[in-house]
Amino acid sequence: MKMYSNIPNLKISDMLNKKNPVFVLLIGTLSLFISCKKEEENHETKQTFVMSDKMLSTTKTATAQLQPLKNQLNFYGKITTDNNKFIEIFPVVGGNVIKVNVELGDYVQKGQLLATIRSTEVAGYEKELDDAKNDLLVAKNNYKVAKELFEGKLNTDQEVIEAKGEVEKAESQLNRIKQTYQIYNIKMGAIYEVRAPLNGFIIQKTINEGMLLRSDKTDNIFDIAEITNVWAIANINEADISQVNMGNDAEITTLSYPDKKFYGKVDKIYNIIDPETKAMKARVKLENKDFLLKPEMRANIKISYTENQQMIAVPSDAIVFDRSKNFVLIFKDKNNIQTRQVEVFRQIGNITYISSGLDVGEKVLTTNQLLIYDALND
Repeated sequence: MKMYSNIPNLKISDMLNKKNPVFVLLIGTLSLFISCKKEEENHETKQTFVMSDKMLSTTKTATAQLQPLKNQLNFYGKITTDNNKFIEIFPVVGGNVIKVNVELGDYVQKGQLLATIRSTEVAGYEKELDDAKNDLLVAKNNYKVAKELFEGKLNTDQEVIEAKGEVEKAESQLNRIKQTYQIYNIKMGAIYEVRAPLNGFIIQKTINEGMLLRSDKTDNIFDIAEITNVWAIANINEADISQVNMGNDAEITTLSYPDKKFYGKVDKIYNIIDPETKAMKARVKLENKDFLLKPEMRANIKISYTENQQMIAVPSDAIVFDRSKNFVLIFKDKNNIQTRQVEVFRQIGNITYISSGLDVGEKVLTTNQLLIYDALND
């Protein structure tokens, strides 16, 4: 017990004495802890995402703007050919079909030979051509003789004029027959050639080799359609007629390409109600790149119209959907990019309307946003 009796009893007041060694030790330990904590925080700050110059050069932004609020109506319809670029081909003569050079679905060019027909009617045109040539030759000889007789005062001026008129009449008849040959694509040997009047696809064919065509046949033997542009015909319900107007934006999808969207505008409204469908038709003209859209395809047609209201809007590409929430990446500079949760009110095509979480004038990323979102939120 005497061993411990010489150690002084330390009180709290003694420990807080600045000259006490214990106090100095406590202060030093606390300072070291705070210093380490600051270095740790600084180290974490240095790890904040910074966009590289290369990524910055490929990154695009869009400014949040107030835009008229659009709504969208969904209709069903189909794809049809442009009637201005659709031709039915009828046989102008009867006869025996010698050869058919195309099949259903083939692409043909203007002037391409489609079929060859041997016809007795064409043989009649050949005889008319020969007769017209002979008549012109006779008329020219008579005109020459009339002029020589007039110079010898053996006939009158009236007879020369009449002979000249016969020449003109024979020339007119010959030209008529030649034009018939050109229009009907008639060749020697009683051959009639069916040629394509425009570039397009064979969408109907009712002629085969060996077929005997009657001269009174009224059915078309080919249908050709140029489908570089096609129409999407929407069936508008009576309740929605007031919302559909000329110039409305339209978005079209088909069963064949469910993930591909085609865009156009309403360019014609048929102001009648179909008695069978009880609907009004509206037409959307579409560019048909690579001929993806085929006539008679069923189509889902979404037509947009503008409401009397404005709302903040950004491109739909700017929205990042994660954990059942919607986010945008606010861009200030390459060192300052923020993740912001937003409330999406409505999405129409490539425009998304934001009800809260975003202010007018703020810039949002529209490219590389997924990569940057992952980097900021991992």
